[in-house]
Amino acid sequence: MNGTYGKAAAIMRIALGLGFFYAGLEKALQLGGGGAFNAAGFLKFATLGTLPGSDPKVVVNPTHDLWVALAGNAALMPLVNFLVVSGELAIGAALILGLATRFAGIMGVLLTGILFVASWSFANGVVNEQFLYAILSGYLAVVGAGAVWGLDGVLARTQVLAKTPLRVFVA
Repeated sequence: MNGTYGKAAAIMRIALGLGFFYAGLEKALQLGGGGAFNAAGFLKFATLGTLPGSDPKVVVNPTHDLWVALAGNAALMPLVNFLVVSGELAIGAALILGLATRFAGIMGVLLTGILFVASWSFANGVVNEQFLYAILSGYLAVVGAGAVWGLDGVLARTQVLAKTPLRVFVA
């Protein structure tokens, strides 16, 4: 991908990467001021779901019980918290650097797709922040957006990965 389209994809890649990275950094450094990050609050209280005209106190998310059960699992919550923070940081850093962009994009789709299903927020329509992040992450993965202004492009030009199975993760 070269030219204007490549530069546009690189700008989208870097912007989305900054969004992911800041979200992880905010949790890791406790920039919100609420103490150490714990996804249990989101899992218990932000997974009720919304539909147009629905009562905000009524559960409309068919997956709500799964998330509440996960939040109540003291053995798994440290892993969930680690995966959320490290996932956001790693996806963000990879997208910013344009390194393993295809893999980072796929992981972005997975992370935001899980958040989309967990929040089940459709009061304002099906298109929300998680949906858009997932679509953009998928697009960046498909087009190999790390080829322009990214380390994937450098690696591709040096043929470092040309003979390995890992080449599918770079542009």
